[in-house]
Amino acid sequence: MTLVLTNRFKLKDSHTLAVYEENGGYKTIDKVFATNPDDIIEEVKQSGLRGRGGAGFPAGLKWSFIPKDPGKPKYVCVNADESEPGTFKDRYLLELDPHQLIEGIIICCYAIQSHDAYIYIRGEFDLPYRRIQAAVDEAYAKGYLGKNIFGKGYDLNIVVHRGAGAYICGEETALLESLEGKRGNPRVKPPFPATHGAFGCPTVINNVETISALPWIITNGAQNYRQWGTEKSPGTKMFSVSGHVNKPGVYEVPLGYPIKDMIQNECGGVGGTGRLKAVIPGGSSVPVLTAEEALDANLDYESLMEKGTFLGSGGIIVIDDSVDMLWALRNLGHFYSHESCGQCTPCREGTGWVSKILDRIYHEGGTQADLDLLNEIADNMSGKTICALADALAMPVRSYLKKFPEDFARHIKKTA
Repeated sequence: MTLVLTNRFKLKDSHTLAVYEENGGYKTIDKVFATNPDDIIEEVKQSGLRGRGGAGFPAGLKWSFIPKDPGKPKYVCVNADESEPGTFKDRYLLELDPHQLIEGIIICCYAIQSHDAYIYIRGEFDLPYRRIQAAVDEAYAKGYLGKNIFGKGYDLNIVVHRGAGAYICGEETALLESLEGKRGNPRVKPPFPATHGAFGCPTVINNVETISALPWIITNGAQNYRQWGTEKSPGTKMFSVSGHVNKPGVYEVPLGYPIKDMIQNECGGVGGTGRLKAVIPGGSSVPVLTAEEALDANLDYESLMEKGTFLGSGGIIVIDDSVDMLWALRNLGHFYSHESCGQCTPCREGTGWVSKILDRIYHEGGTQADLDLLNEIADNMSGKTICALADALAMPVRSYLKKFPEDFARHIKKTA
């Protein structure tokens, strides 16, 4: 398989402009500026590229929602606020191939006729920030950004904006609020960012991986991109694999790749005890799969939905049979309770209650009524808030309790 996103990762100094250009970088720019912007959008639509940040919304379709009004500024925001537990693919793109992202931004900006782009990067990232900022500086120095880029008569500026360490700012509208200098609280939708985004103007927001795929797609064509993956989930995807595997890391594979092959072929098999207990397929916020479910599942949007979970951000966490799933859920409870922005009562109170109840059961033992209460709280959190953070804890709560009842039963006090 041809590597679309990671083919330069092993090259020495892959993050530099010189190495990027020596290996095909910025070669697609002439083609881009010789093409009608609407045709660029159509090519991305035909490729079937879906947002790689978690939602899986078709990228080209999202771009097509941007109004054509030439009198109003348009913005592109790259979501590099990678904070989902178990997910660490975007940091590799920022560290090892930042110019690929910049070339993708140029393509996206030209397609929607934007002259200003922002890269909103996670505050805790150090090397990724330094690498992408250095790459932006190199591009400005070479005339690839700024006034009259590449001599094409098109102006484009990119600003790298550091967050301050808030998970909630990975939600696209909270990201916009933070970018504008306000508290990072999600906005009520509609209106959507496509019409009322950054500074009240039309805005495209896409994940680092999504934008990084654009140079390959425009260079090689939509149909070539569709040679991998499935009909509804075409192309390749980067997966972050951690937990009990012998070779954790980031792997690029075609969508539709079996989970069992990812574990065995790419990751060298189950680590730890060597006995698989569970797999979280898409980052900590998605419902967990039992070993049996996981070994019969494929890594694409539709297959995982059929299993009652989601591809999400592609953060695969492999769990062996030494893990107490109450302990694992308790960790998630702490995280989501801490990261709730507090704007919505069901999330602010619900995540806190879940965390406290799980703590009490873990340390002191609990009753069946506690488990029933956890399910009730989860039901009262789901779909009742402005953003999906409440659901990001409610879904694991329900799936862990349902699929691993024996782990919770061990902590239930026995009464006469």
